[in-house]
Amino acid sequence: MIKLQNVSKFYYNKGVIAAGFSKVSLDFELGEFVAITGESGSGKSTLLNVISGLDSYEEGEMYVNGYETSHYLEKDWEDYRRKYIGNIYQNFNLINSYTVYQNIDLVLSLNGVSKNQRNKKILLLLKQVDMLKYKNTKVSKLSGGQKQRVAIARALAKDIPIIIADEPTGNLDKNSALKVVKLLKDISKDKLVIIVTHNYEQVSEYVTRKITMHDGKVIGDHKIKENSTIIEDNKYSYKNMKFIDKCIIGLRNTFNVLPKFILLLLVYSFIVCALMGEYSFFKKGEYEASKSGINTYFLDTNDHRVVINKNDKSPFSEEEINNLKNMDNIDYVLENDAITDQEISFVDNSEELWFSGAVSSRELLKEDVDVGRSATLDNEIVIEGDKDDYYLTDLKDDVINSKVYLLDSSTEEIYKDKEYTITGIKYVESMNLNYTEYRFYVSDVVLKDLLFKTHQSFSKITIDFMGYNHVSDPGITTFQLKANNKVTPGKAIISEDFNMYCDRLNCINKSFNVNTSNMYYSMDKSFIIEKIYNEKNMNYLLELPGYSKDNYDEFYNGIIYINPLDYNQLFNKGTYQISIYVKDIELLDDVISNLNNMGYHTLKISDTLVSSGIAEFLSILKFIVTCVLVFVLFFISYFIIRIILKSRNVYYAILRMLGASKSICRELLILELFIVSNISYFIFIAIAEINKTKYLNIGFINTVNTYFKVNDYIILYIVLMLMSLLISMRFSRKLFETSVMNAYREEV
Repeated sequence: MIKLQNVSKFYYNKGVIAAGFSKVSLDFELGEFVAITGESGSGKSTLLNVISGLDSYEEGEMYVNGYETSHYLEKDWEDYRRKYIGNIYQNFNLINSYTVYQNIDLVLSLNGVSKNQRNKKILLLLKQVDMLKYKNTKVSKLSGGQKQRVAIARALAKDIPIIIADEPTGNLDKNSALKVVKLLKDISKDKLVIIVTHNYEQVSEYVTRKITMHDGKVIGDHKIKENSTIIEDNKYSYKNMKFIDKCIIGLRNTFNVLPKFILLLLVYSFIVCALMGEYSFFKKGEYEASKSGINTYFLDTNDHRVVINKNDKSPFSEEEINNLKNMDNIDYVLENDAITDQEISFVDNSEELWFSGAVSSRELLKEDVDVGRSATLDNEIVIEGDKDDYYLTDLKDDVINSKVYLLDSSTEEIYKDKEYTITGIKYVESMNLNYTEYRFYVSDVVLKDLLFKTHQSFSKITIDFMGYNHVSDPGITTFQLKANNKVTPGKAIISEDFNMYCDRLNCINKSFNVNTSNMYYSMDKSFIIEKIYNEKNMNYLLELPGYSKDNYDEFYNGIIYINPLDYNQLFNKGTYQISIYVKDIELLDDVISNLNNMGYHTLKISDTLVSSGIAEFLSILKFIVTCVLVFVLFFISYFIIRIILKSRNVYYAILRMLGASKSICRELLILELFIVSNISYFIFIAIAEINKTKYLNIGFINTVNTYFKVNDYIILYIVLMLMSLLISMRFSRKLFETSVMNAYREEV
């Protein structure tokens, strides 16, 4: 079974070589009950450790079933211990934080025994060693004799051929020692039992062989009685440990020593808070930088805004608009969307006050005005601008209650048919607008009026006049369309210059066609010319406020006037594009996902901004700082965790003594740290959720809640898990780079 041929074991300590034992040659067979005796320091325990595969040997050869072991690697010794060896130690080497049942269950789990089989075998063994009533008792609460019986039951749990016992009766009273010896004798009928003892008289009646050692050498080897002859059939085997058992033991190890768990939880909580705090700081910086970007198409770059239209380019129905308004997290639905991105100008009658800016619905003004009062009537306006703006500060008294009119910036025509009143001023730190200084908050009625102008600016207007096609240009008065109440529906009033296109220089009762087209629709409408205007009769025919013959050629000549109803038909064809504003910016992506699922095409305004490079710089900086932080946190946490887990070295050494492989020990360690890191991570998530309520208000967690998306949580979770994995692997590499006994001796 076991054969030692001139085997020697040496110890090296600070350049000094000491012999554990030297030139030992022994044979052991199944059925033997062998006692090894000798004074302290004679090499008895060292010999047992070598036979057990717990310690290496430097000289000679040890054979197992006729096969050499000198070439064995650590993996081979692990297999050997699992397949052949059951140890009973003088100091028990039980897991004190485990119960009696769990200690025996551990060794069976390591060998892949099923749960049902384990339960039956454990109960039978505990009954055999008279410890059944203590099965749920923590080992730390047992007496020395009780612990030894548990150790024996654990050694017998594995179906192995060799039992190695180092002073199994050393801590027992006479009666308990006698029971243990008798039990070992019964075991030796079909196993090889080797014990080390100082008290040979206790075992002399039962052993079949006595080996005496002195000063590291065997000085006596006497056969006391014949042992049963057993033919070895190599039936001993084991299965791999089941994953579910690894998880159970990993979970048990997490909580079985409460101070250790609390310390690890504090370390990982610090890591989580450090990662979350650093990452959220840069996320906030990136977000603020992204808001400072520019966009030449959208004046309203509110990050809560999403522009939507339908994939088939059809107009929104009232039902669809109402459904959008009733969606979760929707603050406001802006039907007259296009007007918000057009620069609108207002001027007073004296043209001393002149404001140009973006227009928004007054529904979006959430705070009270700083000067004056809020707008309530349809024709009332609140103006928003920089608090350091000259007009809004030094001239605020002149601005409040001033009467202003819409100004056509391209023609500089003032539309005095409608008068507006500025009732309030709202100050902001920065306008965050592109190419404009002010924002006007107006009623939905005003927005609808202004929308016609916007629709016209986005539409291509082609006028087929007497066979000649002319594309209207807002910068040129000729062939421009304008609405006027003095024109009969379906008719048109044109300037006398158009007569040159008509036969006999007379266009009265002639018809022409107007086509308006844009990305959403195309429409044709015919008009009959009912009157001709010139600089003399123009004011009479059309009653234009502010008209003067002096500016006729510059501002009026060449315009085609039609009735407002006809004008509306050309440009008011329904709502094709809508903006929605969300309440909670954190849920913006969820809203967009829901809109996409409903069949809408969406555009998040914040994605349209072109950064000045600050956001890209912050992204690169975030990556670098995160990597450095992870690196620093890794080493800080590793050294702290290594100190905390120092006491666990004995635990993992015991596992290896019981036959656990390095990989199993490593996986159990990884599971333990994974569980603690997950607990700390999800505790943070829970606190972050509570922080959204009125019960908590932690500053940096508010930042996390505001700027983190799901993918950010996933990224940091992966980073945390990788850190746990690397810490576990580094710690286990240090733990397993030496033999089992060396690792054990360092900590005991």
